[in-house]
Amino acid sequence: MASRSAGRRYRHALWLLTVRDLRVRYSTSALGYLWSILDPLVMSAIYWFVFTQVFHRGKVGEEPYIVFLLSALLPWMWFTGAVSDSTRAFTSEAKLIRSTTIPRSIWVARIDASKGIEFVLSLPVLAIFVLATGAHLHWEVLLYPLAIVLQCALIYGLGLIVAPLVVFFRDLERAVKLVLRFLFYASPIIYGTSALPERFRDLMALNPLSGIIGIYRSAFFPSQLNWLEVASSTVVTVVVLVVGVVVFKRSEHRVLKEL
Repeated sequence: MASRSAGRRYRHALWLLTVRDLRVRYSTSALGYLWSILDPLVMSAIYWFVFTQVFHRGKVGEEPYIVFLLSALLPWMWFTGAVSDSTRAFTSEAKLIRSTTIPRSIWVARIDASKGIEFVLSLPVLAIFVLATGAHLHWEVLLYPLAIVLQCALIYGLGLIVAPLVVFFRDLERAVKLVLRFLFYASPIIYGTSALPERFRDLMALNPLSGIIGIYRSAFFPSQLNWLEVASSTVVTVVVLVVGVVVFKRSEHRVLKEL
């Protein structure tokens, strides 16, 4: 009973902090929710123009290319936003963290949750482009919950690693941003894994985002679903999550002293 009650309190606190994050983020912005979709829309427009109007795209992606882009860019914005914000999960809330007794992992989980909600709220934009371009919806759309669960676990695991480490190594915040820039081009976002040379495909499978993005895209482009990549993404995600839990538990007390 005690563990069940503690679980309810944790979920309630997580929900309150998540809602607070969303309110703070949008209350100071005139456009509010629109900012969460403008960034991927502008990026999609740029890459669509470059690869369809300026250069011959070849086999980089599938038609309609704007749907191909958005189906990967929207989850990417969730990933990069959550991981980037996780670097400030403790440093930006130091006083509040020291004065409360709720589990400290909740400060990482609320970032994952708030960015995840923004991702879900951006899906109607993808649906509009699907209808406008005549893209076909396939049964693989039923795999969306699997992709969301995998991405939640991956982001949470990474957050548990970087959030406490940044407290000790402040330069890690900038290093994470550099890694995210590299990872954007090292992930199948503006291209599909099938467009890569054969020798790079096995290496790409080690990137957990490959299988996750493949699931998202398969709702409109079934050929993008590669179960080997999904299996690899699952294994890597589990490893990242386990490492994150271990790192967080071993550093939690030192973090509280350092804050």
